[in-house]
Amino acid sequence: LCLLLSAFCLPTAASTVNVHVTVALCDNASQGIVPVPAAIGDGNDPRTNLYWGASLGVKSWLKREGWKIEKATPPNPAILERIIAKKRIASHDVVITADAWRGNRIRDAITSFLERSASGSEDVVAYVGHDGLMEFTVAPRATRSAKPPRSIVLACASRQYFEPLLRAAGSKPLLLTTGLMAPEAYTLTAAIEAWVTSGDEAQVREAAARAYDRHQHCGLRGARRLFAER
Repeated sequence: LCLLLSAFCLPTAASTVNVHVTVALCDNASQGIVPVPAAIGDGNDPRTNLYWGASLGVKSWLKREGWKIEKATPPNPAILERIIAKKRIASHDVVITADAWRGNRIRDAITSFLERSASGSEDVVAYVGHDGLMEFTVAPRATRSAKPPRSIVLACASRQYFEPLLRAAGSKPLLLTTGLMAPEAYTLTAAIEAWVTSGDEAQVREAAARAYDRHQHCGLRGARRLFAER
């Protein structure tokens, strides 16, 4: 059923939900971040990268959570790895296509994400990684579709930096952050599963907050503030 007072609908029962995830690999050398250990902060090595191959990175976490993973051919050299993950959730076949972008191509990764947020190719698009918009601007080129996807941004203070661009693209944000955060994949899957199961934004925020608190031990009240309602 469609959410009342919204032009953005959850796919009907027994349908396929398509999600695209853009991951800008953590990179000590080129991103304005507090340096992390070299093994997880090499933006050219997805195997051990904090946001991809490390234990709580997107690829590793999806495997741990029982998603069926397939490798696919990356569409361009800036993307080091592409995977397609599939799982049955609440009578929906959920398909996640996730791209691991070179850390030093973070501007291109964010631009690509924002362009996808204007398209009608997916039901949900997500960005995971450093909030590069704190340091640079982007100029996405995209034609707004009749039904843009919902959007998730797991990056520090993403509401402040990403929401205006997402709104301009026609994408109604599903989950944004209000402050500093660890953009690890348990929050991503909690949000996606809550959305597919309920179609309710408040439940998405609550699921994200509970997952974040469970791993970060920050207190549920603080986690709820991090994913506060817009």
